[in-house]
Amino acid sequence: AVVSTQSGHYGRGRSHGKNHKDLIDQLRKHGIVKSQEVYNAMLAVDRKEFCPTSDAYKDNPQPIGSNVTISAPHMHAHALETLAGHLKPGTRVLDVGSGSGYLTACMAIMVGESGRVVGIDHIKSLVDTSLINTKKSHSDLLSSGRLSYVVGDGRQGYPEGAPYDCIHVGAAADTMPQPLVDQLADGGCLVCPVGPTGVVQDFIQLDKDKDGKVSKKKLMGVIYVPLTDKHKQVR
Repeated sequence: AVVSTQSGHYGRGRSHGKNHKDLIDQLRKHGIVKSQEVYNAMLAVDRKEFCPTSDAYKDNPQPIGSNVTISAPHMHAHALETLAGHLKPGTRVLDVGSGSGYLTACMAIMVGESGRVVGIDHIKSLVDTSLINTKKSHSDLLSSGRLSYVVGDGRQGYPEGAPYDCIHVGAAADTMPQPLVDQLADGGCLVCPVGPTGVVQDFIQLDKDKDGKVSKKKLMGVIYVPLTDKHKQVR
């Protein structure tokens, strides 16, 4: 899968920062970052280390190569807040379309030393870059095994690490990918944009209860790039 490039419910965003801490403070000021856990995780992972442009602290998507962007900070915050109840110490997480690795690293902070987070992207150069980015300040996440990045088709999930307590998808699927639903643990939560390319899509939260029953709800309208294959992505 691919990492998202979207304007999101809040458009290009209004939580621009002068530096990294100011960016996260602005997200909290505007009510997007609500919990202390999400604030601490986003503050711990400097966006500039995962964004190659000079506008790392602006609240909008930025290009990271291969026709892919790092999502706007407000969308990262929305995803983390939605999944926060499942990003607890010891949980297992899958980030589909991990891109430059920023959100994946934030999740790894939140799940603690006993948690496990897998970021999957089908473009090897992005996976290689995410490793380089993470090693700048958080090499311990990699060496401990808490965080790993793999090359693969995220539409099929990553069965080797399943089941997952939560799954984040960073690109729009035509329909909810069934392999991801299958790999979601009972009691788990999945967020994924769903809808056709080029129009406003639905940012869907899918919950699976303790008995395996699935329910869905729309969180907001978003605009993401399509969840597609590598050849369509980089052509």
